[in-house]
Amino acid sequence: MSEIETEPPTSEKSRRTLSATTARRALAMVAVGAVLAAGATVFLADGFSTPEKITTHTTASGPATDGPVSASSFGAADPGTCLQWTPTDDPETDRQDLAEVPCSDPHRFEVARDIDMSVYPGVEFGPGSPYPGSIRFSELRDEHCTAAVDNYVGAKFDPSGRFGVGLMFPSQAGWTKGERTLRCGVQMPSNTGALMEMTGSILDQDQSKVWPTGTCIGISQNVPADPVDCSAPHAYEVASVINLTQQFPGGHPSEGDQDAYLEKTCTDAVNGYLGSDTALRDKTLTLFWDTIDVPSWLAGSRQVTCSVGKELDSGGFATIVGTAKGDILINGAAPVPPPSAPDGRALPTPLPGAAPITTGG
Repeated sequence: MSEIETEPPTSEKSRRTLSATTARRALAMVAVGAVLAAGATVFLADGFSTPEKITTHTTASGPATDGPVSASSFGAADPGTCLQWTPTDDPETDRQDLAEVPCSDPHRFEVARDIDMSVYPGVEFGPGSPYPGSIRFSELRDEHCTAAVDNYVGAKFDPSGRFGVGLMFPSQAGWTKGERTLRCGVQMPSNTGALMEMTGSILDQDQSKVWPTGTCIGISQNVPADPVDCSAPHAYEVASVINLTQQFPGGHPSEGDQDAYLEKTCTDAVNGYLGSDTALRDKTLTLFWDTIDVPSWLAGSRQVTCSVGKELDSGGFATIVGTAKGDILINGAAPVPPPSAPDGRALPTPLPGAAPITTGG
């Protein structure tokens, strides 16, 4: 029997916006909220409950399969094995169809290493030892699985990327029967910590934390949640994915150099996505983008997103309904375009999302 422990999503990568100071503070709060939400998911998540589905190590006989030999869908879970299951809200049925699948198919876990804790010295993992509990398993994930994943990907794991470190561990019933295997691997947690399907091995992918163009990210209490249809309430919409290799083929570019490049590149991309050079202003939306830090660059991440949303002065995002390419509602009301410049006078162009410019009488 086994349960699963996933690493909470790390703080969102640094985002930049043309109305920089306010949005940066808002997005910092967004990242903290996402991590807290994921933490709740981690410790409440239930796990596997069919013993024949996992290869385990017992203190009695060393490596062994606790269950029928015919239950080969989980196999030996060698590094590189990809696992899939159907999640449900019922802990009695969740993950009961756990199976090994080709990594080219959708899956929720890629195995990095199995660790037999029964061979560790001391009494913590010995026969009859008390069940560690989810907090201790979280510590064991950090102690063992982070290094296991780093070794698996060749020290090229992006700590701020779209993949997270995961752990499968025995359930309490399995522990009582002597199961002592920790299974370390890679998962793709959403903003709220839910495990999403991934396709392809992490070894063959850019790990950049990007969503496809046109993806709308849901909203919960002004904080980004998980992808939703753009007709549903959401925080922001991805308008473009930019590969920084096109501009920076060499070493890591400074944050300032990335900002200078992305300000124009994202503006052009978003204008093309929205179909007008004035749509962003007319819809009172804010343009923002990601940058890539040194650890992510060294891991091979090169992609960033250009997105549109509506920042709140109090922090976080307004609620948008509808794709930004069409008619939208912001907090339940249609956006009011700022006034045009009077005849014979030129008004400075406001920053996207800024308050409308007014003129004196």
